[in-house]
Amino acid sequence: MTRKKRFLIGAVLLVGAVTYLVYAGVRETSMYYFKIDEFLARKSELTNEGVRVAGRVRSGSVEKKTTTAGTELRFVLSDFGAVDGVPVHYTGVLPDMFAEGRDVIVEGKYTPEGMLRARSVLTSCPSKYEAEADQPHPGGAG
Repeated sequence: MTRKKRFLIGAVLLVGAVTYLVYAGVRETSMYYFKIDEFLARKSELTNEGVRVAGRVRSGSVEKKTTTAGTELRFVLSDFGAVDGVPVHYTGVLPDMFAEGRDVIVEGKYTPEGMLRARSVLTSCPSKYEAEADQPHPGGAG
Protein backbone atom coordinates (compact mmCIF):
# COMPACT_ATOMS: atom_id res chain seq x y z
CA MET A 1 0.00 0.00 0.00
CA THR A 2 1.38 3.38 -0.89
CA ARG A 3 2.08 6.04 1.67
CA LYS A 4 -0.62 8.29 0.17
CA LYS A 5 -3.33 5.60 0.58
CA ARG A 6 -2.34 4.93 4.21
CA PHE A 7 -2.51 8.65 4.95
CA LEU A 8 -5.93 8.94 3.29
CA ILE A 9 -7.32 5.93 5.22
CA GLY A 10 -5.95 7.32 8.49
CA ALA A 11 -7.47 10.75 7.80
CA VAL A 12 -10.88 9.23 7.02
CA LEU A 13 -10.78 7.16 10.24
CA LEU A 14 -9.75 10.20 12.27
CA VAL A 15 -12.52 12.39 10.83
CA GLY A 16 -15.05 9.60 11.41
CA ALA A 17 -13.96 9.15 15.04
CA VAL A 18 -14.13 12.90 15.77
CA THR A 19 -17.54 13.16 14.10
CA TYR A 20 -18.88 10.28 16.20
CA LEU A 21 -17.52 11.78 19.45
CA VAL A 22 -19.09 15.17 18.71
CA TYR A 23 -22.43 13.55 17.84
CA ALA A 24 -22.43 11.35 20.96
CA GLY A 25 -21.48 14.28 23.21
CA VAL A 26 -24.16 16.60 21.86
CA ARG A 27 -26.80 13.88 21.99
CA GLU A 28 -26.02 13.01 25.60
CA THR A 29 -25.90 16.59 26.89
CA SER A 30 -28.71 18.14 24.86
CA MET A 31 -31.99 18.41 26.65
CA TYR A 32 -35.21 20.12 25.65
CA TYR A 33 -36.11 23.17 27.71
CA PHE A 34 -39.67 23.14 29.14
CA LYS A 35 -41.54 25.96 30.82
CA ILE A 36 -43.37 24.69 33.92
CA ASP A 37 -46.81 24.76 32.27
CA GLU A 38 -45.53 22.72 29.29
CA PHE A 39 -43.90 20.25 31.65
CA LEU A 40 -47.03 19.80 33.80
CA ALA A 41 -49.09 19.07 30.68
CA ARG A 42 -46.66 16.32 29.59
CA LYS A 43 -45.23 15.05 32.88
CA SER A 44 -46.66 11.51 32.58
CA GLU A 45 -44.82 10.90 29.31
CA LEU A 46 -41.58 12.38 30.73
CA THR A 47 -41.30 9.91 33.63
CA ASN A 48 -37.74 8.56 34.00
CA GLU A 49 -36.51 11.07 31.41
CA GLY A 50 -33.91 13.76 31.81
CA VAL A 51 -35.58 17.17 31.64
CA ARG A 52 -34.77 20.85 32.04
CA VAL A 53 -37.68 22.87 33.48
CA ALA A 54 -37.97 26.62 34.02
CA GLY A 55 -40.34 27.93 36.66
CA ARG A 56 -40.61 29.84 39.91
CA VAL A 57 -39.83 28.65 43.45
CA ARG A 58 -43.20 28.65 45.23
CA SER A 59 -43.19 30.85 48.33
CA GLY A 60 -43.37 28.86 51.55
CA SER A 61 -42.25 25.59 49.96
CA VAL A 62 -38.48 25.71 50.56
CA GLU A 63 -36.99 23.22 53.05
CA LYS A 64 -33.18 23.24 53.55
CA LYS A 65 -31.04 20.82 55.48
CA THR A 66 -27.22 20.76 55.59
CA THR A 67 -25.63 17.35 54.99
CA THR A 68 -22.11 16.10 54.35
CA ALA A 69 -22.91 16.00 50.61
CA GLY A 70 -23.97 19.66 50.58
CA THR A 71 -27.28 21.37 51.12
CA GLU A 72 -30.33 19.13 50.77
CA LEU A 73 -33.08 21.24 49.28
CA ARG A 74 -36.76 20.53 48.68
CA PHE A 75 -39.15 23.00 47.10
CA VAL A 76 -42.10 23.21 44.71
CA LEU A 77 -41.51 24.51 41.20
CA SER A 78 -44.56 26.33 39.84
CA ASP A 79 -45.55 29.53 38.07
CA PHE A 80 -47.01 32.84 39.26
CA GLY A 81 -50.61 31.94 40.15
CA ALA A 82 -50.38 28.24 39.45
CA VAL A 83 -52.10 25.91 41.87
CA ASP A 84 -50.26 22.91 40.47
CA GLY A 85 -46.51 22.45 40.64
CA VAL A 86 -43.85 19.78 40.83
CA PRO A 87 -41.83 18.91 43.95
CA VAL A 88 -38.07 19.18 43.48
CA HIS A 89 -35.32 17.44 45.48
CA TYR A 90 -31.73 18.64 45.10
CA THR A 91 -28.52 17.97 47.03
CA GLY A 92 -25.47 20.07 46.28
CA VAL A 93 -24.22 23.62 46.29
CA LEU A 94 -26.99 26.20 46.12
CA PRO A 95 -26.70 29.15 43.74
CA ASP A 96 -26.13 32.44 45.57
CA MET A 97 -29.31 33.99 44.19
CA PHE A 98 -31.63 31.09 45.16
CA ALA A 99 -34.69 32.26 47.11
CA GLU A 100 -38.46 31.82 47.32
CA GLY A 101 -40.28 33.52 44.48
CA ARG A 102 -37.18 33.48 42.26
CA ASP A 103 -37.15 32.15 38.70
CA VAL A 104 -35.00 29.01 38.39
CA ILE A 105 -34.08 26.37 35.85
CA VAL A 106 -33.97 22.83 37.22
CA GLU A 107 -32.18 20.06 35.35
CA GLY A 108 -32.71 16.46 36.40
CA LYS A 109 -34.88 13.37 36.10
CA TYR A 110 -38.64 13.16 36.70
CA THR A 111 -39.35 10.09 38.83
CA PRO A 112 -42.42 7.80 38.87
CA GLU A 113 -43.15 9.12 42.39
CA GLY A 114 -43.90 12.53 40.84
CA MET A 115 -40.72 14.28 41.98
CA LEU A 116 -38.06 16.03 39.98
CA ARG A 117 -34.64 14.83 41.23
CA ALA A 118 -32.40 17.73 40.27
CA ARG A 119 -28.76 17.46 39.20
CA SER A 120 -28.47 21.24 38.99
CA VAL A 121 -30.42 24.34 39.93
CA LEU A 122 -29.71 27.60 38.10
CA THR A 123 -31.12 31.00 38.99
CA SER A 124 -32.16 33.76 36.62
CA CYS A 125 -31.23 37.39 37.00
CA PRO A 126 -33.92 39.01 39.20
CA SER A 127 -33.90 42.44 37.58
CA LYS A 128 -34.55 43.89 34.17
CA TYR A 129 -32.82 47.05 33.14
CA GLU A 130 -35.52 48.98 31.33
CA ALA A 131 -35.95 52.74 31.32
CA GLU A 132 -39.26 54.07 32.55
CA ALA A 133 -41.42 55.33 29.69
CA ASP A 134 -42.35 58.71 31.25
CA GLN A 135 -38.80 59.67 32.28
CA PRO A 136 -36.69 61.86 29.97
CA HIS A 137 -33.52 60.34 28.54
CA PRO A 138 -30.46 61.33 30.65
CA GLY A 139 -28.65 62.57 27.52
CA GLY A 140 -31.09 65.48 27.28
CA ALA A 141 -32.62 64.48 23.94
CA GLY A 142 -36.12 63.41 24.71
